[in-house]
Amino acid sequence: MRNKWFQLIKHPLVKTLMVVALVVTLVFGHAGDALAASGGRIGGGSFRTPTRMPSSSRTYTAPRGGYYPGGGYYPGGGFGFPFVMPYFFVGGGGLFTILLFLAIAGFLVRSFRSIGQAEDELGYSTPTVSVAKLQVGLLSSARALQSDLNRIATSANTSSPEGLTQVLQETTLALLRHPEYWVYAGTETQQARLDAAEAQFNRLALTERSKFSEETLTNVNNQIRQATVKAALPAVEGAGALAEQAPGEFIVVTMLVAATGDLQLPAINSEADVRRALSQLGSVSSDRLLALEVLWTPQAEGDTLSSEDMLTAYPTLKRV
Repeated sequence: MRNKWFQLIKHPLVKTLMVVALVVTLVFGHAGDALAASGGRIGGGSFRTPTRMPSSSRTYTAPRGGYYPGGGYYPGGGFGFPFVMPYFFVGGGGLFTILLFLAIAGFLVRSFRSIGQAEDELGYSTPTVSVAKLQVGLLSSARALQSDLNRIATSANTSSPEGLTQVLQETTLALLRHPEYWVYAGTETQQARLDAAEAQFNRLALTERSKFSEETLTNVNNQIRQATVKAALPAVEGAGALAEQAPGEFIVVTMLVAATGDLQLPAINSEADVRRALSQLGSVSSDRLLALEVLWTPQAEGDTLSSEDMLTAYPTLKRV
């Protein structure tokens, strides 16, 4: 019986199945532990813009136009189609016929233009929105960055565009001040109409938030929630100690920005690209910013993000 088992195990097909089963066990056996770090979150904003919703404060201005004999109104003013209608029935040719058709064409163009202007005044136009994502992976020695993000989360006003703009600027500045800790980075930019952009932004936010085992500090729409955690570890002084402090452990900061207009972040291939992407995000003005999410992991002291975690949760980031 034992010899039969040995012969069965030595069979090439059985060996292949055993190797596959071992790989699957190792991958899924560690999947639960790979994303076990805590996370912090700062966010807010709304995709409801004045261009979408009618505003009662706007004053109505009648479209430019004129009146023709008989009391009728035609948009645009000038030599309009209804005014020349009587001449159409009494006949005419040559230059008058050309002028007649020019008048009809002008009437139609002005009519469609007036309809478009009326829709804009009522707020039915939908602007183009850019949804941008920037992720930076830093050495875990960058504890000062965690302290900066914790401070921003507990003090920021995330219920107004101005407050969100300040959060965006302070976060980009905090990252720009620590280039010696940058290890990985990546960008993603998409453009869509307003409704589609909101769905895309929410999808990206949910994807990143699902990588946390728990959100231990959040400030969303000015609602602050904080779990009971220990104080952050002190910052490491000097860049020379980076290799000696928790090698192979990382901090990942994710920024999601939805803004009106064109916002194209550069592809990441070097530190210069990271700096340029941070500068572009930080320069988005409050009148363009619709929504913002700043996410970072780990947030709680004692949590770590290993090299294996980075490969599992952030496989698209490039080394800088």
